[in-house]
Amino acid sequence: MGNITNLNKICQDLLKGLLPRQKEVIARRFGLESKERETLEAIGQSHQITRERVRQIETDAISKIKPRLKKYSKILLALTKYFKSQGDLKREDLLLSQLGGDKFQNHIYFLLTLADPFSRFSEGQNFYPLWTISPSSLKSAQAVNNFLASYFKEKKTPLSLPKIYTIYKKNFHQKIGPLSEQALLSFIEVSKEIEPGIDNLFGLRDWPEIIPRGIKDKAFLALKKAGKPLHFTEITSLISRLNLPQEDERQALVQTVHNELIRDERFVLVGRGIYALKEWGFHPGFVKDIIETVLRGRKGSMSKEEITKEVLRQRFVKVNTILMNLQDKKSFLRDPRGKYSIKEV
Repeated sequence: MGNITNLNKICQDLLKGLLPRQKEVIARRFGLESKERETLEAIGQSHQITRERVRQIETDAISKIKPRLKKYSKILLALTKYFKSQGDLKREDLLLSQLGGDKFQNHIYFLLTLADPFSRFSEGQNFYPLWTISPSSLKSAQAVNNFLASYFKEKKTPLSLPKIYTIYKKNFHQKIGPLSEQALLSFIEVSKEIEPGIDNLFGLRDWPEIIPRGIKDKAFLALKKAGKPLHFTEITSLISRLNLPQEDERQALVQTVHNELIRDERFVLVGRGIYALKEWGFHPGFVKDIIETVLRGRKGSMSKEEITKEVLRQRFVKVNTILMNLQDKKSFLRDPRGKYSIKEV
Protein backbone atom coordinates (compact mmCIF):
# COMPACT_ATOMS: atom_id res chain seq x y z
CA MET A 1 0.00 0.00 0.00
CA GLY A 2 2.94 2.26 0.41
CA ASN A 3 5.18 2.85 3.35
CA ILE A 4 3.07 3.75 6.40
CA THR A 5 5.30 3.68 9.42
CA ASN A 6 4.66 4.43 13.08
CA LEU A 7 0.88 4.76 12.92
CA ASN A 8 0.76 5.33 16.65
CA LYS A 9 3.00 8.41 16.35
CA ILE A 10 0.85 9.80 13.53
CA CYS A 11 -2.37 9.44 15.52
CA GLN A 12 -0.83 10.93 18.66
CA ASP A 13 0.33 13.90 16.60
CA LEU A 14 -3.24 14.42 15.36
CA LEU A 15 -4.47 14.55 18.96
CA LYS A 16 -2.05 17.29 20.01
CA GLY A 17 -3.69 20.47 21.23
CA LEU A 18 -6.99 18.87 22.17
CA LEU A 19 -8.45 19.47 25.60
CA PRO A 20 -7.69 16.59 27.99
CA ARG A 21 -11.28 15.30 27.95
CA GLN A 22 -11.47 15.55 24.16
CA LYS A 23 -8.23 13.62 23.83
CA GLU A 24 -9.45 10.94 26.23
CA VAL A 25 -12.80 10.55 24.46
CA ILE A 26 -11.13 10.14 21.04
CA ALA A 27 -8.54 7.71 22.39
CA ARG A 28 -11.21 5.56 24.04
CA ARG A 29 -13.75 5.77 21.22
CA PHE A 30 -11.17 4.58 18.66
CA GLY A 31 -9.10 2.32 20.93
CA LEU A 32 -5.89 4.21 20.24
CA GLU A 33 -4.41 3.22 23.59
CA SER A 34 -6.07 -0.19 23.95
CA LYS A 35 -7.39 -2.97 21.73
CA GLU A 36 -11.07 -2.24 22.34
CA ARG A 37 -13.08 0.69 21.00
CA GLU A 38 -15.48 1.92 23.68
CA THR A 39 -19.12 2.98 23.34
CA LEU A 40 -20.49 6.45 24.03
CA GLU A 41 -22.44 5.03 26.95
CA ALA A 42 -19.41 3.39 28.59
CA ILE A 43 -17.37 6.59 28.39
CA GLY A 44 -20.30 8.65 29.66
CA GLN A 45 -20.78 6.42 32.68
CA SER A 46 -17.14 6.79 33.70
CA HIS A 47 -17.51 10.59 33.66
CA GLN A 48 -21.15 10.66 34.86
CA ILE A 49 -22.30 12.47 31.73
CA THR A 50 -24.84 11.47 29.05
CA ARG A 51 -23.92 9.61 25.89
CA GLU A 52 -25.09 12.64 23.89
CA ARG A 53 -22.61 14.82 25.74
CA VAL A 54 -19.86 12.35 24.88
CA ARG A 55 -20.97 12.46 21.25
CA GLN A 56 -20.74 16.24 21.29
CA ILE A 57 -17.21 16.13 22.75
CA GLU A 58 -16.20 13.62 20.06
CA THR A 59 -17.67 15.76 17.26
CA ASP A 60 -15.93 18.91 18.49
CA ALA A 61 -12.61 17.04 18.76
CA ILE A 62 -12.85 15.60 15.25
CA SER A 63 -13.61 19.05 13.82
CA LYS A 64 -10.30 20.23 15.29
CA ILE A 65 -8.36 17.18 14.04
CA LYS A 66 -9.50 17.15 10.41
CA PRO A 67 -7.60 20.26 9.25
CA ARG A 68 -4.37 18.61 10.43
CA LEU A 69 -4.82 15.74 7.95
CA LYS A 70 -3.26 17.88 5.21
CA LYS A 71 0.07 17.10 6.83
CA TYR A 72 -0.46 13.43 5.99
CA SER A 73 -1.77 13.77 2.44
CA LYS A 74 0.74 11.18 1.17
CA ILE A 75 -0.63 8.58 3.58
CA LEU A 76 -4.21 9.33 2.55
CA LEU A 77 -3.20 9.04 -1.10
CA ALA A 78 -1.60 5.67 -0.38
CA LEU A 79 -4.84 4.53 1.28
CA THR A 80 -6.83 5.68 -1.75
CA LYS A 81 -4.52 3.77 -4.12
CA TYR A 82 -4.95 0.67 -1.96
CA PHE A 83 -8.73 0.89 -2.30
CA LYS A 84 -8.48 1.34 -6.06
CA SER A 85 -6.45 -1.87 -6.27
CA GLN A 86 -9.23 -3.63 -4.36
CA GLY A 87 -12.10 -2.52 -6.60
CA ASP A 88 -12.84 0.62 -4.52
CA LEU A 89 -14.06 -1.35 -1.50
CA LYS A 90 -12.79 -3.78 1.13
CA ARG A 91 -14.33 -5.89 3.86
CA GLU A 92 -13.55 -4.19 7.17
CA ASP A 93 -11.86 -6.99 9.11
CA LEU A 94 -9.64 -7.90 6.15
CA LEU A 95 -8.81 -4.26 5.47
CA LEU A 96 -7.80 -3.53 9.05
CA SER A 97 -5.80 -6.73 9.34
CA GLN A 98 -3.89 -6.12 6.10
CA LEU A 99 -3.08 -2.48 6.78
CA GLY A 100 -2.84 -2.39 10.57
CA GLY A 101 -1.43 -5.80 11.41
CA ASP A 102 -1.92 -6.95 14.99
CA LYS A 103 -1.22 -3.64 16.74
CA PHE A 104 -2.52 -0.78 14.64
CA GLN A 105 -5.94 -1.81 13.29
CA ASN A 106 -7.69 0.83 15.40
CA HIS A 107 -5.30 3.48 14.13
CA ILE A 108 -6.20 2.65 10.51
CA TYR A 109 -9.89 2.77 11.48
CA PHE A 110 -9.30 6.23 13.03
CA LEU A 111 -7.61 7.62 9.90
CA LEU A 112 -10.34 6.27 7.62
CA THR A 113 -13.04 7.78 9.81
CA LEU A 114 -11.44 11.22 9.66
CA ALA A 115 -10.63 11.48 5.98
CA ASP A 116 -12.42 11.74 2.66
CA PRO A 117 -13.29 9.91 0.45
CA PHE A 118 -13.49 6.92 2.82
CA SER A 119 -16.98 5.75 3.81
CA ARG A 120 -18.02 2.93 6.10
CA PHE A 121 -21.06 0.71 5.51
CA SER A 122 -22.33 -1.18 8.55
CA GLU A 123 -23.10 -4.89 8.41
CA GLY A 124 -26.26 -5.76 6.51
CA GLN A 125 -28.26 -8.88 5.75
CA ASN A 126 -26.10 -9.80 2.76
CA PHE A 127 -22.82 -7.98 3.43
CA TYR A 128 -20.12 -7.81 6.09
CA PRO A 129 -19.06 -4.35 7.36
CA LEU A 130 -16.95 -2.66 4.68
CA TRP A 131 -15.19 0.54 3.65
CA THR A 132 -15.31 2.13 0.21
CA ILE A 133 -14.14 5.19 -1.71
CA SER A 134 -17.05 4.89 -4.15
CA PRO A 135 -20.54 3.89 -2.95
CA SER A 136 -21.41 2.76 -6.48
CA SER A 137 -18.85 -0.04 -6.10
CA LEU A 138 -21.12 -1.65 -3.50
CA LYS A 139 -23.95 -1.81 -6.05
CA SER A 140 -21.55 -3.42 -8.51
CA ALA A 141 -20.43 -5.93 -5.89
CA GLN A 142 -24.04 -6.75 -5.07
CA ALA A 143 -24.88 -7.37 -8.74
CA VAL A 144 -21.85 -9.62 -9.20
CA ASN A 145 -22.50 -11.61 -6.02
CA ASN A 146 -26.20 -12.08 -6.82
CA PHE A 147 -25.23 -13.49 -10.21
CA LEU A 148 -22.56 -15.76 -8.72
CA ALA A 149 -24.93 -17.03 -6.02
CA SER A 150 -27.45 -18.00 -8.70
CA TYR A 151 -24.67 -19.62 -10.73
CA PHE A 152 -23.53 -21.69 -7.74
CA LYS A 153 -27.11 -22.77 -6.99
CA GLU A 154 -27.47 -24.00 -10.56
CA LYS A 155 -24.06 -25.67 -11.00
CA LYS A 156 -23.75 -26.98 -7.41
CA THR A 157 -19.96 -27.09 -7.50
CA PRO A 158 -17.22 -24.94 -5.90
CA LEU A 159 -14.98 -22.89 -8.18
CA SER A 160 -11.50 -21.40 -7.99
CA LEU A 161 -11.05 -17.63 -8.21
CA PRO A 162 -9.53 -17.82 -11.74
CA LYS A 163 -12.61 -19.71 -12.98
CA ILE A 164 -14.92 -17.21 -11.29
CA TYR A 165 -12.94 -14.42 -12.94
CA THR A 166 -13.51 -16.02 -16.34
CA ILE A 167 -17.24 -16.12 -15.61
CA TYR A 168 -17.11 -12.45 -14.57
CA LYS A 169 -15.40 -11.36 -17.77
CA LYS A 170 -17.98 -13.22 -19.84
CA ASN A 171 -21.04 -11.84 -18.02
CA PHE A 172 -20.08 -8.50 -16.45
CA HIS A 173 -17.09 -7.01 -18.26
CA GLN A 174 -19.33 -4.89 -20.48
CA LYS A 175 -21.74 -3.91 -17.69
CA ILE A 176 -19.27 -2.92 -14.97
CA GLY A 177 -16.03 -2.50 -16.87
CA PRO A 178 -12.50 -3.84 -16.43
CA LEU A 179 -11.87 -5.35 -13.03
CA SER A 180 -8.75 -7.08 -11.78
CA GLU A 181 -8.88 -10.54 -10.23
CA GLN A 182 -7.95 -9.00 -6.86
CA ALA A 183 -10.79 -6.49 -7.15
CA LEU A 184 -13.22 -9.29 -7.95
CA LEU A 185 -11.99 -11.11 -4.84
CA SER A 186 -12.78 -8.01 -2.76
CA PHE A 187 -16.31 -8.00 -4.18
CA ILE A 188 -16.78 -11.65 -3.21
CA GLU A 189 -15.24 -11.22 0.25
CA VAL A 190 -17.91 -8.75 1.37
CA SER A 191 -20.69 -11.23 0.59
CA LYS A 192 -22.22 -13.28 3.40
CA GLU A 193 -23.60 -15.81 0.93
CA ILE A 194 -20.37 -16.80 -0.84
CA GLU A 195 -17.37 -18.04 1.15
CA PRO A 196 -14.02 -19.74 0.50
CA GLY A 197 -13.61 -23.40 1.45
CA ILE A 198 -10.60 -25.69 1.39
CA ASP A 199 -8.15 -25.59 -1.52
CA ASN A 200 -9.15 -21.95 -2.18
CA LEU A 201 -12.43 -22.98 -3.77
CA PHE A 202 -15.47 -20.71 -3.40
CA GLY A 203 -19.11 -21.67 -3.03
CA LEU A 204 -22.28 -21.04 -1.04
CA ARG A 205 -21.70 -20.85 2.71
CA ASP A 206 -24.45 -23.40 3.44
CA TRP A 207 -22.60 -26.07 1.43
CA PRO A 208 -20.85 -28.62 3.67
CA GLU A 209 -17.79 -28.51 1.42
CA ILE A 210 -17.46 -24.78 2.09
CA ILE A 211 -18.31 -24.53 5.80
CA PRO A 212 -18.62 -28.05 7.24
CA ARG A 213 -20.84 -28.29 10.32
CA GLY A 214 -20.03 -31.26 12.48
CA ILE A 215 -18.40 -34.63 11.83
CA LYS A 216 -20.88 -35.68 9.14
CA ASP A 217 -20.10 -32.69 6.93
CA LYS A 218 -16.37 -33.11 7.48
CA ALA A 219 -16.61 -36.77 6.47
CA PHE A 220 -18.63 -35.76 3.41
CA LEU A 221 -15.93 -33.26 2.46
CA ALA A 222 -13.16 -35.80 3.05
CA LEU A 223 -14.82 -38.34 0.77
CA LYS A 224 -15.50 -35.76 -1.96
CA LYS A 225 -11.86 -34.74 -1.87
CA ALA A 226 -10.72 -38.38 -2.04
CA GLY A 227 -13.07 -39.07 -4.94
CA LYS A 228 -13.42 -42.75 -4.10
CA PRO A 229 -14.92 -45.03 -1.40
CA LEU A 230 -12.88 -45.26 1.80
CA HIS A 231 -12.87 -47.21 5.05
CA PHE A 232 -14.15 -45.13 7.96
CA THR A 233 -10.69 -45.19 9.57
CA GLU A 234 -9.23 -43.65 6.42
CA ILE A 235 -11.99 -41.03 6.38
CA THR A 236 -11.18 -40.15 10.00
CA SER A 237 -7.51 -39.74 9.16
CA LEU A 238 -8.27 -37.60 6.12
CA ILE A 239 -10.51 -35.26 8.15
CA SER A 240 -7.54 -34.31 10.32
CA ARG A 241 -5.52 -33.41 7.21
CA LEU A 242 -8.11 -31.20 5.52
CA ASN A 243 -6.96 -27.99 7.23
CA LEU A 244 -10.53 -27.03 8.01
CA PRO A 245 -11.52 -23.94 10.02
CA GLN A 246 -11.62 -25.06 13.66
CA GLU A 247 -14.90 -24.12 15.30
CA ASP A 248 -13.98 -26.31 18.25
CA GLU A 249 -11.00 -28.21 19.57
CA ARG A 250 -12.52 -31.68 19.39
CA GLN A 251 -10.80 -34.19 17.14
CA ALA A 252 -12.67 -36.60 14.89
CA LEU A 253 -12.67 -40.01 16.61
CA VAL A 254 -12.86 -43.23 14.57
CA GLN A 255 -15.97 -44.59 16.31
CA THR A 256 -17.71 -41.20 16.17
CA VAL A 257 -17.13 -40.98 12.43
CA HIS A 258 -18.44 -44.52 11.92
CA ASN A 259 -21.59 -43.80 13.96
CA GLU A 260 -22.30 -40.58 12.06
CA LEU A 261 -21.83 -42.19 8.64
CA ILE A 262 -24.32 -44.95 9.45
CA ARG A 263 -27.04 -42.41 10.25
CA ASP A 264 -26.53 -40.05 7.30
CA GLU A 265 -28.29 -40.81 4.00
CA ARG A 266 -25.54 -39.11 2.02
CA PHE A 267 -23.29 -42.10 2.72
CA VAL A 268 -23.69 -45.68 1.51
CA LEU A 269 -22.01 -48.67 3.15
CA VAL A 270 -20.45 -50.51 0.22
CA GLY A 271 -18.22 -53.00 2.02
CA ARG A 272 -16.90 -53.89 5.46
CA GLY A 273 -16.57 -50.43 6.99
CA ILE A 274 -16.19 -48.90 3.52
CA TYR A 275 -18.36 -45.91 2.64
CA ALA A 276 -19.17 -44.13 -0.62
CA LEU A 277 -21.29 -41.09 -1.42
CA LYS A 278 -24.82 -41.66 -2.61
CA GLU A 279 -24.37 -38.86 -5.15
CA TRP A 280 -21.76 -41.00 -6.91
CA GLY A 281 -24.55 -43.37 -7.96
CA PHE A 282 -24.24 -45.92 -5.15
CA HIS A 283 -27.53 -47.46 -4.02
CA PRO A 284 -28.29 -48.21 -0.35
CA GLY A 285 -29.13 -51.72 0.82
CA PHE A 286 -27.70 -55.20 1.20
CA VAL A 287 -26.18 -57.27 -1.60
CA LYS A 288 -29.56 -58.85 -2.25
CA ASP A 289 -31.10 -55.40 -2.69
CA ILE A 290 -28.40 -54.43 -5.15
CA ILE A 291 -29.02 -57.61 -7.19
CA GLU A 292 -32.70 -56.72 -7.37
CA THR A 293 -31.85 -53.16 -8.43
CA VAL A 294 -29.55 -54.47 -11.16
CA LEU A 295 -32.18 -56.92 -12.46
CA ARG A 296 -34.94 -54.31 -12.42
CA GLY A 297 -32.74 -51.98 -14.39
CA ARG A 298 -32.30 -54.55 -17.14
CA LYS A 299 -35.22 -55.81 -19.19
CA GLY A 300 -35.14 -59.58 -19.29
CA SER A 301 -32.91 -61.99 -17.42
CA MET A 302 -29.15 -61.78 -16.81
CA SER A 303 -26.35 -64.31 -16.45
CA LYS A 304 -24.57 -64.64 -13.12
CA GLU A 305 -21.46 -63.15 -14.73
CA GLU A 306 -23.38 -60.07 -15.84
CA ILE A 307 -25.01 -59.70 -12.43
CA THR A 308 -21.70 -60.14 -10.64
CA LYS A 309 -20.03 -57.49 -12.78
CA GLU A 310 -22.76 -54.94 -12.07
CA VAL A 311 -22.98 -55.68 -8.35
CA LEU A 312 -19.21 -55.30 -7.98
CA ARG A 313 -19.60 -51.76 -9.30
CA GLN A 314 -21.76 -51.08 -6.25
CA ARG A 315 -20.24 -53.23 -3.53
CA PHE A 316 -16.80 -54.26 -2.30
CA VAL A 317 -17.68 -57.90 -1.60
CA LYS A 318 -16.48 -61.34 -2.61
CA VAL A 319 -17.97 -62.97 -5.72
CA ASN A 320 -19.17 -65.89 -3.57
CA THR A 321 -21.28 -63.48 -1.51
CA ILE A 322 -23.12 -62.42 -4.66
CA LEU A 323 -23.58 -66.02 -5.85
CA MET A 324 -24.91 -67.10 -2.45
CA ASN A 325 -27.54 -64.34 -2.57
CA LEU A 326 -28.57 -65.47 -6.05
CA GLN A 327 -29.49 -68.86 -4.55
CA ASP A 328 -32.40 -67.24 -2.69
CA LYS A 329 -35.26 -68.98 -4.53
CA LYS A 330 -37.85 -66.78 -2.80
CA SER A 331 -36.39 -63.73 -4.53
CA PHE A 332 -34.76 -64.92 -7.77
CA LEU A 333 -35.64 -67.34 -10.58
CA ARG A 334 -33.08 -69.26 -12.61
CA ASP A 335 -34.17 -70.32 -16.08
CA PRO A 336 -32.90 -73.35 -18.05
CA ARG A 337 -30.27 -71.19 -19.71
CA GLY A 338 -28.77 -70.38 -16.30
CA LYS A 339 -29.98 -66.77 -16.37
CA TYR A 340 -31.63 -65.01 -13.45
CA SER A 341 -34.65 -62.77 -13.02
CA ILE A 342 -36.69 -61.44 -10.09
CA LYS A 343 -39.39 -63.69 -8.76
CA GLU A 344 -42.47 -61.51 -8.69
CA VAL A 345 -44.96 -62.11 -5.90
